[in-house]
Amino acid sequence: MAPAMTLLEHTVLAIFGPTASGKSALAEEVARRIPAEILSADSMQVYRGLPILTNQAESAVRLTAIWDLGHQASVGEYGELAHTAIDEILAAGRTPIVVGGTGLYLRAALAELEVPPPPRPGARERLEALYDDLGPGKAHALLAERDPAAAEAVHAHDRRRVVRALELTEMGISLTPAENRLWTGEPRHPTVIFGLEVPRELLAERIEARTRAMFERGVEVEVERALAGSLSGTAGQVIGLREVEDLPRDEAIAAITKRTLQYAAYQKKWMRRIPGLISLSGDRPPEAVGEALLDAATNRITLSGQQEAGPSGVRKGKADPTGHAV
Repeated sequence: MAPAMTLLEHTVLAIFGPTASGKSALAEEVARRIPAEILSADSMQVYRGLPILTNQAESAVRLTAIWDLGHQASVGEYGELAHTAIDEILAAGRTPIVVGGTGLYLRAALAELEVPPPPRPGARERLEALYDDLGPGKAHALLAERDPAAAEAVHAHDRRRVVRALELTEMGISLTPAENRLWTGEPRHPTVIFGLEVPRELLAERIEARTRAMFERGVEVEVERALAGSLSGTAGQVIGLREVEDLPRDEAIAAITKRTLQYAAYQKKWMRRIPGLISLSGDRPPEAVGEALLDAATNRITLSGQQEAGPSGVRKGKADPTGHAV
């Protein structure tokens, strides 16, 4: 077995980045080069029934399409499933590749995450209705009255996070301290995290092209079927559901593209908060990015082992947030 493969046997690889940056294609390329399994860290791809709208990969990916649309998803439940899957992959002698654009799900997959309690029954629905009645500006102003620090960290038009922050204020908890603690703990296994960087103009082109392709593949029929059944509050947050239902095709494409670009900007902010992240240019073919990823992962692991052992061969140093010594 090649040295790189031997090194990666006991390591988790994680790939993060904005939507349409090429995460899935990169993960598949890496999995072609080494014994590996891909695991999704996407809060919308966990649902069955919307494979086109949520851009689910056609190849086998763990933790994709695991819940019905009526299931109320939680990061705590996802984290337990992710830990089990990662442990199974490692035990089989393969490398887990955790891929996703949901920062909180990524962190939950990699570490023991202290998750704030779920909302009280009916609280989320009540606060979602309040947000819709007040509008983004007034709802955000209400959050600023109750938790100024959380309001500073959350954009007024981020409905989901404004509602979640308001939920937590009713339980005497701030969203901000929980977010600040996300990357302070060590991962469960040695981990190397990569972030894909793509110029905004190229990302916008990819997002629009992908959105148009969704309609060509039949997303309107898919959404109609989904909305005919039970839909949980978390499933209802999938970008494009309401746009496809309410708008003519061209207007829906424009609206979905705009919302997806806004979400991509939010994902980029998340990426900047991940310590130890190795940045990769995503505007190249997957083959080139995959080779760069494996080279960088091997170098990181080799360097970490040298730092841990020191010149005398005695292990030293403490683990950084990616699981390697500093």
